[in-house]
Amino acid sequence: MAETKGGIVIVGGGQAAASMAAKLRALGYVGALTVIGEEPVPPYQRPPLSKAYLLGHMPVERLTLRADDWWEQNGITLLTGVRIEAIDRVAKRLHSGTEVIAYDQLALCTGATPRRLTAAIGGDLAGVFTVRSLADVDAMSGQFVKGRNLVVIGGGYIGLEAAAVACKLGLNVTLIEAAPRILGRVACAETAAAVRDLHAGHGVTLIEGCGLRRLTGSDWVTGAELADGRLLPADFVIVGIGVTPEGGLAEAAGLETHAGAVAVDAQGRSSDPAIWAAGDCAAFPGPEGRLRLESVGNAIDMGELVAKNMLGAGKSYVPKPWFWSDQFDAKLQIAGLNAGYDRVITRRGEGLSFWYFRGPRLIAVDALNDARAYMVGKRLIEGGSPVTPEQIAETAELKALLK
Repeated sequence: MAETKGGIVIVGGGQAAASMAAKLRALGYVGALTVIGEEPVPPYQRPPLSKAYLLGHMPVERLTLRADDWWEQNGITLLTGVRIEAIDRVAKRLHSGTEVIAYDQLALCTGATPRRLTAAIGGDLAGVFTVRSLADVDAMSGQFVKGRNLVVIGGGYIGLEAAAVACKLGLNVTLIEAAPRILGRVACAETAAAVRDLHAGHGVTLIEGCGLRRLTGSDWVTGAELADGRLLPADFVIVGIGVTPEGGLAEAAGLETHAGAVAVDAQGRSSDPAIWAAGDCAAFPGPEGRLRLESVGNAIDMGELVAKNMLGAGKSYVPKPWFWSDQFDAKLQIAGLNAGYDRVITRRGEGLSFWYFRGPRLIAVDALNDARAYMVGKRLIEGGSPVTPEQIAETAELKALLK
């Protein structure tokens, strides 16, 4: 690895890093620009990994965010398969083994890593997989054989998406969720019920309110023993119990962190004025304390904003959260943040939509196979338009609320 000559260095090989690098060049930055990724491949899309790619509907070439020659054409040094081990903030140097990389400004876009089961309950057995990287999905893809038994641990979006893919491929799928219901941390009971019905209708066995005691097997996993004593056969297991932000590099360098993430100000700057952060690893100020968003939209928007601020724009980040999840023939589109909601209005239109209110204010919408409801809800939320629960429930044509 050749030593860089300062300029801007971005650590991370995901959506935030790629978006930031592209924006810097688009804004006219002509200095040295280096992107360093730990994975041995160029930056790629992660959402299709648990959907189209796992199903075999999207080749690996289509995952790549930029063509191979784009980096060179834009004068960007792309280093793949490189792990940064330490930041020397005084000398403005990054250390990777025996190599040293200089920077004038540094951006951390290190993302997050999946939580794993402990070895004490069998988490280290072969045949236990997580879904985060291309390598993760490639490692498990050969297990998706019709008629085999899959146990999915965790009823969040990743677990549900993996369960849907496996079921479509003809596997016997059981999903277990220790909490009283699926999607307990991210969606209302009404959305969870609709998703539960979707999976049950396709033959997925959902077990809620019962945790995992241990995985069985001496080498390769053979089963999952539940807290109530039931033993489920398992040819392999997928674990989807959330992620942990990759803030260890920042913490070791003495930067301020928050719940494991890099703490940044409204512009994306860390406690060191020469170091910035964006994407899954960044905790930024919100109306009710620090906030960290795990989404493609946040990675793109925050990455581009930090690029502007590195060049002196001085703009504050105002997120416009949106998310989606594809399961079976259903598309769940989400706009806004539902934290602190106290009322949910259900509408039946093209599909189903669930509208979250905190007091009189609309704060989020979940739209299941209802693109119109999603579009209207997103515009209402982003525009701060006053709308009442009664209007959502009773207005025949949602678009009328935009006038």
